[in-house]
Amino acid sequence: MPTETVAVLGASPKPDRYAYRAMEMLRQHGHRAIPVNPAFKEVLGEPCYASLSEIPEPVDTVTLYLGKQRSDPLIDEIVAAKPRRIIMNPGAENPELTAKAEAAGIEAVEACTLVMLQVGSF
Repeated sequence: MPTETVAVLGASPKPDRYAYRAMEMLRQHGHRAIPVNPAFKEVLGEPCYASLSEIPEPVDTVTLYLGKQRSDPLIDEIVAAKPRRIIMNPGAENPELTAKAEAAGIEAVEACTLVMLQVGSF
């Protein structure tokens, strides 16, 4: 299974948050998890970027932990990052993002990153 660079959009240093658990589990499965959230300086010892556009390397997957209201202003930035796919976790579904991503040739999936990792479908 190839290692992916995964941007966790809405990352949190709070262990009770699903985005935190996704960071942990992505790392346990050998992926490079990059936290993105302007509210924090670091998550799990990784520097936390304020935006996707600040990440200095290509991103394979963006896993989204933001509700539609918070992701709407980021749609163009997410698409511009040109990930291979976007995973919209439960509560993060965004039909406009899905449409723009698919129009740009980016796979958009409504699924749970944690479940995908556990069942081997990541």
